[in-house]
Amino acid sequence: MNDQIVSPGFDVKAFLKTLTQRPGIYKMLDDKAEIIYIGKAKNLKNRVSSYFRSQAVSPKQQAMVSKVQAIEVTITHTEGEALLLESQLIKRHKPRYNISLRDDKSYPYVFISGHEFPQLTFHRGAKKRPGKYFGPYPSASAVKETLRLLQKIFPVRQCEDSYYNARSRPCLQHQIERCTGPCVGLINQAQYQIDVDNTILFLEGQGGLLIDRLVGKMEAAAAILDFETAAAYRDQIQRLRAVLEKHFVQGEKGNVDIIACAASGGVASVQVFFIRNGQNLGSRQFFPKMVEANDIATVLQAFIGQYYLDKTVPHELIVNHALPETKLLSEVLSEQAKHGVSISCNVRGERQKWLQMAVTNAENSLLTKLADKQNQLARFVSLQQELGCTELPKRLECFDISHTQGEYTVASCVVFDHEGPVKSAYRRFNIQGITGGDDYAAMHQAILRRYKRLKQGEHQAPDILLIDGGKGQVGAAKKALTELQINNVMIVGVSKGPDRKAGMEKIILPDQDQPLNVMPGASALLLIQHIRDEAHRFAITGHRQRRAKQKNQSVLEQISGLGQKRRQSLLKQFGGLQGVANAGVDALASIDGISRQLAQRIYDIFHNQDGS
Repeated sequence: MNDQIVSPGFDVKAFLKTLTQRPGIYKMLDDKAEIIYIGKAKNLKNRVSSYFRSQAVSPKQQAMVSKVQAIEVTITHTEGEALLLESQLIKRHKPRYNISLRDDKSYPYVFISGHEFPQLTFHRGAKKRPGKYFGPYPSASAVKETLRLLQKIFPVRQCEDSYYNARSRPCLQHQIERCTGPCVGLINQAQYQIDVDNTILFLEGQGGLLIDRLVGKMEAAAAILDFETAAAYRDQIQRLRAVLEKHFVQGEKGNVDIIACAASGGVASVQVFFIRNGQNLGSRQFFPKMVEANDIATVLQAFIGQYYLDKTVPHELIVNHALPETKLLSEVLSEQAKHGVSISCNVRGERQKWLQMAVTNAENSLLTKLADKQNQLARFVSLQQELGCTELPKRLECFDISHTQGEYTVASCVVFDHEGPVKSAYRRFNIQGITGGDDYAAMHQAILRRYKRLKQGEHQAPDILLIDGGKGQVGAAKKALTELQINNVMIVGVSKGPDRKAGMEKIILPDQDQPLNVMPGASALLLIQHIRDEAHRFAITGHRQRRAKQKNQSVLEQISGLGQKRRQSLLKQFGGLQGVANAGVDALASIDGISRQLAQRIYDIFHNQDGS
């Protein structure tokens, strides 16, 4: 691949004359050199030229093209390579005029480790540990529900290695018959492996085979009059049947994702059902970011290209609308997945029922989203009226301070727009160098640090800056903005009302002696409460994390002879401070660099004995 870059203020006709007809991607940039659109083409010259034929472009494209001051072109070997590169760049840059996913995170798996006595657990991230991975699941809650059900049927340990290695007697899970106690030798490896193998059969969708095996064991136990064992197998079979009936997909054996899209009013909802080994693992909904209305086929094409870029791809995708480039997309995904990937929209029987269910869910999610969007916009309109703004506010930022008796002070900044919380723009600030408990100084420092970056062009300016506090905090915020020579941001204080009751807040403006008179229950007040509560939550979470981190460090730092490297080694080996606290002297002494005497001192610190 090679790049051809066009400088700002370029001559369109001259540029198009030299543009290659090879495949590749093109990036359109505005006068600030920010990417506003990324596209791919089989023939770059033909595709890019189409934007500059006024009779052939839509109003959206006209608005976009009017902002273009430069175009960057990357030539690829094939159209498929261009499609992959386009998806990667859209996910990275999220250009304004592209359809893009905003909440695309790595998906969780059920993991069975490769230990002598394997662990069954939740996994997210790179698959570096030796063992078996099952999924992906649509959410963390879906994995946790699966683990909870499995623990009732197959008593495979789910505890962390640090906890497992430190046990000297069975834990509560053994007492309630959800673990067979391998940590203290209550079961041998061969017997334990039977439960592991049964768990794997279940996760691989071999529930029928598994039940047949358990029925055979139940009958064998009954034949030799071992009725207690036979009853245990009977109960296990009943629990297994109940789970399989709940999650089994009739007529489905393989790995399939069912994807349905609904779109209206410039908003799109995408619903994905995950079918793995004939079992329904659950579903997840997405709301791709769009500047204006797009048809369902276009949204699905963009969604699939971005969503499956770096994920495990099933053998089949079932969609509710034919895609513009089904063949190309299928070829690229097949090459990436190292197995065939088909994309189909015309399905019958049970598959049609599942697809219709996905469509129904997508349409319902869309209606809810549209209603929320209208309500959110109504709240912004109400806020404009209550505060007397000349224009409708587009972006709000809110600050809050959290500490414990002046220690571990953390400031939070949360951001809202017409869509609701913009979590990617949230920030926290660890406050330092002030007198403990001085909220005014903390607010002043946080505002300075946040809006210095605004002056450097690192983020967008808010229309309204909300401060959780009274006149003192508002004054500190105003002082900080004055020092930075920022005078186009409206400052609004949100003070606790009588008895700190929700709905009775006082709205404070910097240059007014009396609080603003806002009717309780007004839409504007609901919006202010929402963003204030979110800032409060975000600040408290950050404060607790900082306090816990400092506490963790300080406990181990009390121990003589335990340097930084040894502290880090302990925390890594035992999975954190709690694991170190639960470890016995023998387990602690097994770590490189930890003598038995040092291990005893570490143990004593956590158990309030002589060395504490």
